[in-house]
Amino acid sequence: MSNSRRSRRPLPLRDGVDPVRIRLADPGQGPRSIPEELRRRFPDRLDELEAALASGEVVTADGTPVTSTTRRHKGMDVWTYRRPDPEPRVPFDLQVLHRDDRLVVVDKPHFLATTPRAGHITETALVRLRRDLGLDDLAPAHRLDRLTAGVLVFTSDPAHRGAYQDLFAARRVDKTYLAVAPAPDGTPEVRERSSRIVKTRGILQAAEVDGESDAHTRITLLEARDGLGLYRLEPTTGRTHQLRVHMNALGTPILGDDLYPDVLEVTPGDFTRPLQLLAESIAFTDPVSGERRRFTTRRALEQWPTAPDEPEPDQGGNQGHP
Repeated sequence: MSNSRRSRRPLPLRDGVDPVRIRLADPGQGPRSIPEELRRRFPDRLDELEAALASGEVVTADGTPVTSTTRRHKGMDVWTYRRPDPEPRVPFDLQVLHRDDRLVVVDKPHFLATTPRAGHITETALVRLRRDLGLDDLAPAHRLDRLTAGVLVFTSDPAHRGAYQDLFAARRVDKTYLAVAPAPDGTPEVRERSSRIVKTRGILQAAEVDGESDAHTRITLLEARDGLGLYRLEPTTGRTHQLRVHMNALGTPILGDDLYPDVLEVTPGDFTRPLQLLAESIAFTDPVSGERRRFTTRRALEQWPTAPDEPEPDQGGNQGHP
């Protein structure tokens, strides 16, 4: 079973989680009975499946409950619920920075995934927000890695979702990040890194390879203390793990990184060593209203705490003002 990303679902959300969509074998390639095919495919979830069948919670695309006599056709899907496996709760709050009739902007903590995937279903920003805010149509405009904290934008109105997602996909968004990493003597104030990055399915690390560059980051050393530096990272592209790969390639891997330069084993539920990477700000011209928007994190990196006399970030832009 896999989580569906379609906006139209014949079953409602359950505790903020989407129903799952199952593609059936074509007629003649499996059991005639749809329930029997499901029993054969998911033997490890028989009790859950039988309960869903009995309660009418296995349905066709139009919401009709599936029975042993339901007719099947080529390319047919059925929908049902899957009970999420237990997950360690991420013990950090998800702060709402801004909310209007089109957008919800949050300050995501470290360790919380953006959307359901693999072993992270209920402990994700999307599911928490849908449940807490009562917004069934909430969807991400973009994503942050699970280990990265900071500004994250969601859309709440399906009518405008495509406009905002296209904005991010077309890279018409200005993003800045903060990172704490080594700053050996002689580290340049400004560096640029351009390379080709490939992430292979099943391999945890992404890698720089030969070929035309498809990833670019501007790296500015803002301050140095005792061999460490606070860096501002400005990516103009959005490759998987781009900032982590580029900082590592320059010999200054980000503190708390469990993949670069080496893959480290982390105990599930261990939240003691956050990656020192923070999505600091996001700015763009709103594709619906035409106004200039800027949203800024209120978080700080624990390895580089904000000084007491340092002013808090201006949150005026978080109200959607130009």
